[in-house]
Amino acid sequence: HWVLPRPDRKFTPWQRKLLGVPFVYKLVRSMIYWGLETRVVGFKYSKFFLRMIGQREAERFIKRSIKDEALRKKVTPDFTLGCKRVLLSNDLYPAYQRENVTLHVRDEGVERITEKGIVTKDGREVELDLIVYATGYDATDGVISYPVYGKGNLKLQDFWDPFPRAYLGTSIPKFPNLFIVTGPNTGIGHTSAIFIIEAQMHYMMKSIKHVLATNAKAIEVKPESENEYTSMFHSEMEQTVWRSGGCKSWYQSKSGHVIAMFPGFSFTYLRMAKNFKPKHHIIH
Repeated sequence: HWVLPRPDRKFTPWQRKLLGVPFVYKLVRSMIYWGLETRVVGFKYSKFFLRMIGQREAERFIKRSIKDEALRKKVTPDFTLGCKRVLLSNDLYPAYQRENVTLHVRDEGVERITEKGIVTKDGREVELDLIVYATGYDATDGVISYPVYGKGNLKLQDFWDPFPRAYLGTSIPKFPNLFIVTGPNTGIGHTSAIFIIEAQMHYMMKSIKHVLATNAKAIEVKPESENEYTSMFHSEMEQTVWRSGGCKSWYQSKSGHVIAMFPGFSFTYLRMAKNFKPKHHIIH
């Protein structure tokens, strides 16, 4: 993974006092939000911007933090920054350089486990007292791990074959009155996920209010509306670093589709979520 320094800072007493002024507080939050939104320019629209602003900084961080040339080479990824999740850490590189730490990269990975420890792929035997498995997680194909059934006893996992999909990442055809929070393609790589969750709530509440206002009992998205939405966004995804950055990440499902991420600005998603379209739904 590419690593960038964590930009933490501690507000001074006078700054904290200033943040108590509502106007200043809102201004600071707005500046942070719009500053983070600019990252989408690199992730989707400009590889030059991504390399010049983000990846150059990450490369300088490696040179500044690690003296050993061999170790520098080991920690430098061969894919574009952002293709896999960017790590923010001021402690990782120093940890690699401790005397009691040895970094083994993918080509030197574990070949087998022995009675004494492990044997690496390049034939070295490493004696160990303890092995901790950190094998990752399934954030795409296993979005919902328990059985969910819709109309005609349709199983959600079957509908999601070969990849999970949902209108606004929230509603699924043939599954009336089912709303998913942080569903397919609602992950956000540049700002807070809470922003997307709150946007989903706008869509959910407008859906429920429309059902109540029409004295109906259920609402479900039309198959053609979901298909149009999903096709559009996977087409948009082709431009992003998550699809074309030269890596295989947990953002992608087994089918190769990028399922975890939303391919655009968060305010674009908010606008779509607020703009409830009855014609895209079946009310009954």
